[in-house]
Amino acid sequence: MKRIFLGPVLKLLFRPWVKGLDNIPAEGPAIIASNHLSFSDSIFMPLMVRRPVVFLAKSEYFTGTGIKGRLTALFFRLTNQLPMDRSGGAASAASLTAGMEVLTHGGLLGIYPEGTRSPDSRLYRGKVGVARLALQAGVPVVPVAMIGTDKVQPIGKRLPNIRRIGMIFGEPLDFSHYRDQAEDRDIQRKVTDQIMFELMRLSGQEYVDEYAAVVKLRLAGKAVEPAAAAEPLASPAPASGSTGEPTSGAGNGGSSGDTRTADDGGAAAG
Repeated sequence: MKRIFLGPVLKLLFRPWVKGLDNIPAEGPAIIASNHLSFSDSIFMPLMVRRPVVFLAKSEYFTGTGIKGRLTALFFRLTNQLPMDRSGGAASAASLTAGMEVLTHGGLLGIYPEGTRSPDSRLYRGKVGVARLALQAGVPVVPVAMIGTDKVQPIGKRLPNIRRIGMIFGEPLDFSHYRDQAEDRDIQRKVTDQIMFELMRLSGQEYVDEYAAVVKLRLAGKAVEPAAAAEPLASPAPASGSTGEPTSGAGNGGSSGDTRTADDGGAAAG
């Protein structure tokens, strides 16, 4: 529906440019992992992909009250988005099950590994939900860098600025050789770090080795729960060839300090 009614208008106004669109498999399941600069990322990116893309969006978008809340919920349902509980633990795991069903049925699942929009246009540490899904489902991960959407609709701005945006789809990352270690937290951390490295490389963003949600709490003057920042930090791991193998010693953030409260999920738009 979005493609039919909004597509021509959005393409005319924002003139999106795309590179690497052929990197998306023509058929079969895959995860599209994107950086997250703007609310509009979930609108522009699926618009340019030939196949339907289902996104996991934060559950608050589906539970609003009043006319605005109901219209927001309707919009997200009509644009193939599923509610994602970002509170961590069992709630986030249940939400990821919905994403697994999309992949099981051969669909494309869109995920924002950072878990929330960047507060300052930099790229932040990824959460391991994307790795858990990729490893459990045995599907490739296509990294995509959104370019300029933060200028179109900065956080807090309701009406968009009319300017050109772009997106770069990288080559699919294959982690099938890790599938028998899908529940290993160290492997999940390594896979996530490599995905974030590819996003950093494609987007040209500065990488910040901290969770964006923690930074947002700090900027808002709110207390940061120790568990939210407890996991040791690690730089994203560069690829060592086309197999998806992280380089030696990279991604050490998945050590014993890992916390499910901080690191589960990481898929929702918002």
